[in-house]
Amino acid sequence: MTRSLIIIAVVAALALVAGAMLDPRGYVVRVVCLMLLAASLGQCWNIVGGLANQISLGHAAFFGIGAYTSTILQLRYGISPWFGMLAGAAIAGVVGLLISIPTMRLKGSYFALATLAFGEACRIFATAATGLTGGPQGVSVPFLGNSWTMMQFRGAGPYVPILVGLFVLVSVVFAILSHGRLGYLLRATRESEDAAEAAGVNTLGVKLTGSAISAALTAIVGTMFAQFNFFIDPDIVFNPTSISIRAALIAIVGGVGVLTGPIFGAVVIVTMEEVLSAYLSNQAAGIAPLIFGMMLIAIVLWKPAGLSAISFSMRRMPS
Repeated sequence: MTRSLIIIAVVAALALVAGAMLDPRGYVVRVVCLMLLAASLGQCWNIVGGLANQISLGHAAFFGIGAYTSTILQLRYGISPWFGMLAGAAIAGVVGLLISIPTMRLKGSYFALATLAFGEACRIFATAATGLTGGPQGVSVPFLGNSWTMMQFRGAGPYVPILVGLFVLVSVVFAILSHGRLGYLLRATRESEDAAEAAGVNTLGVKLTGSAISAALTAIVGTMFAQFNFFIDPDIVFNPTSISIRAALIAIVGGVGVLTGPIFGAVVIVTMEEVLSAYLSNQAAGIAPLIFGMMLIAIVLWKPAGLSAISFSMRRMPS
């Protein structure tokens, strides 16, 4: 546990130093913010996908719930995103619990497809509910000037401490879970559900708890994204590729089930995305995503345990 806290503190300190020293409206600071968001999203998925080995492809649903809840509350009632964030987390936690009751009984690809279908259903609903979500046109977060109360700023710099706080929150929750009773029960369920049941573990209850926690934290990441991006629509925040699959990739590339996995994954994936977009975006259509996909495949084949295994000779659990 001590090692996990040290890693979290070091990463947070490095991000804060970068935010303080670099141009607050500069490109590099924005990339730092994107890395923090990506690491937080990957860590949320890591709770379910890493500790319980439940390959969820529906986390975009919870991400979108968090983004839309805080934004709608701000637009209609002037409620600060700090409170809207909590409301979104509560709604996503309940929704995650309810949707997990039937889906957690499924195994392997059936579970993944069920969660993917749920996320897609949320996207379709958000697209059709124009009176609530703005439909396919989306909604913009009104800029009221630099305001900590409304969580909005002209440059990316002031977002750094907020996103560092998000990263620390999600990472500490993961560390506590991985070292606590729930984490051991999730790993026992992951290794052999039948054996865990025979030992008296309520495997369904354990997975439901982990899913609810993961969903609530993912919604908080969604709120932060909405405030950072100032615009959301169903194809952005409910997108299975850019949210759900990306969350899984971040953890898989870095190393599933370990604290450092999403950190390494976020740095590598965001850096690859930015470099390829900068140098190949004007080339043949689709060349950047193609190369990005090939590089990801190469990384996974080269180091199946994740990039974190390169720098740390750590046990699978606890991290």
